[in-house]
Amino acid sequence: MGHRLDKETTGALVIAKNPEAYRHISMQFEHRETAKRYHAVVEGMHDWDGMLVNLPILPLKDGKVIIARSNGKHAETWFRSLKVYKGYTLVECMPITGRMHQIRIHLTCLHAPIVADEMYGGKDVYLSDLKRNFHLKKDTEERPLMRRVALHAHSLSFNLMDGSPITVEAPYPKDFNVLVKQLEKYS
Repeated sequence: MGHRLDKETTGALVIAKNPEAYRHISMQFEHRETAKRYHAVVEGMHDWDGMLVNLPILPLKDGKVIIARSNGKHAETWFRSLKVYKGYTLVECMPITGRMHQIRIHLTCLHAPIVADEMYGGKDVYLSDLKRNFHLKKDTEERPLMRRVALHAHSLSFNLMDGSPITVEAPYPKDFNVLVKQLEKYS
């Protein structure tokens, strides 16, 4: 089915309870009749209002993907800046296709890797990066604000069996929320 979440990604997920429902939702994913909106915290200050990335993706044996213009599979993602902070941006990502690591690699292509996404060039964010005069207790090691890829499946829209539309929203998990609140506070 065209909807999986990467191991580290949090958020909304649809699960079919019977074969009919599964077929019904699968067809919608296949025909791109669903709307998936992800939120990501990325590096850099970006002002996007409908930035389209249309770059083909090729999965490698090691679990990573690369952009491959000749033999990659078609992949499209729309991006929109929700909030620009000092050095970072909260971005809404709308994948049109559902390739593995699509949002992550497309953001890297925009020189905006996702925070803590080591695989695609994203670095950790520490409170000391944001807060001036930050002092750590003696003999303690500072931990990153987010210890996984800062990507969250915020909402999912599709049609129920009777044809009525539904949108499911997932609130930010604690770590993602902490990151956004700290960026808010020190920007």
